[in-house]
Amino acid sequence: MYHSITFGDKNTWTDWGLIPTSRPVFNPPKIKSKYVDIPGSDGLLDLSTLLAGRPLFANREGSLEFVVADQTKNWAVLYSDIANYLHGKSMRAYPEDDPDYYYEGRFTLNAWQSNQTFSTITIDYSVAPYKTSVYGTLDEWLWDPFSFEDGIIQVLEDYPIDGETSILIIGYPRKSAPMFAASASMSLVFKGKTYPVPEGVSFFPELLLDEGENTLVV
Repeated sequence: MYHSITFGDKNTWTDWGLIPTSRPVFNPPKIKSKYVDIPGSDGLLDLSTLLAGRPLFANREGSLEFVVADQTKNWAVLYSDIANYLHGKSMRAYPEDDPDYYYEGRFTLNAWQSNQTFSTITIDYSVAPYKTSVYGTLDEWLWDPFSFEDGIIQVLEDYPIDGETSILIIGYPRKSAPMFAASASMSLVFKGKTYPVPEGVSFFPELLLDEGENTLVV
C-alpha cells in the first residue's frame, strides 16, 4: 500500500509517482462555536447548538505533503501537470487507507521544495466536514472490500407494504432527510409524528434521521 489518494480520477502514486511523507489524514473540522458574554454573569453563554440542536462544523482544512518518488520525470513538467489538473479545482478525494469514503472540496497546489536528496510537493485542501460513503443505498456492494467491523449495508428499495410495515434505517453522524418513492398513497410514522406520503416522490426536510437505528412505520 502506497497510502495514495485519488483526486477525481488521478492517483497520487500511479499517475504522479508521489508518496506521502506521513499517512495522509484529513484534519477534523473545527466546531462553529458561538459564545455571548453577558454582563453581570460568570462565564459565557454557549449558543453553538441553539439553531440546529447539534454541533455544526466548518470545513476540514489542512495540507498533505508528498515526496516525488520518480526523479526521472522533469520536475517542471510534473509540477505543471499536477497544477493544471488540481490547483483551485473542486473535486472528490478518495484515500487508499479509507476506501469506503470520499472527501469533497477545493484543492490547491502549494510550493515545490527540493533538497539534495529528494523533492516534496504539498497539496492544501478545504473540504466538507463530513466524509461521504462511496456506496449509495441502491448501489451494488462487494464482499472483498467490505469491512465487517464498521461497514454498513443498507438496501432501501422495493419494500412491499401490506398493512403496517416497519423499516429500519441506519443513520450517520450527519443528520439527513430521506426521500420516499411510493406506488400509492400511504402514511409514515416517525418519532410519534405522522407524515402523509402521496403517490410519487416525497421529501420531508423536517424528518431528520438520527445517528444509529431509526425505525419508520409505513
